[in-house]
Amino acid sequence: MTTLTFEKEPDASRWTLRRGDDLVSVLDYRDDGRTVAMTRAYTVPTFRGHGYAGEVVERAVAELEAAGDRSVSPVCWYVAEWFDAHPERRGILARRRSA
Repeated sequence: MTTLTFEKEPDASRWTLRRGDDLVSVLDYRDDGRTVAMTRAYTVPTFRGHGYAGEVVERAVAELEAAGDRSVSPVCWYVAEWFDAHPERRGILARRRSA
């Protein structure tokens, strides 16, 4: 089995997941210094259906939790659904402001 490699690419504002030399999934973000807005989870079409988007989100959230200095805003629908499926990870979510 080919190893998965997870990497943060701050110059491109994204995390990537590679299988061997192949880029399989990307998680784009915007970071304002307090909150990381996860704006788009994307898996290359030929690699869809193997859980790679969930894996890149899982690893990015784990990295942010370990650092402990940012909250997450799940702008992307996929990321929002990932948090719905993982309620135990919601502690990192940015608090919504009331109007």
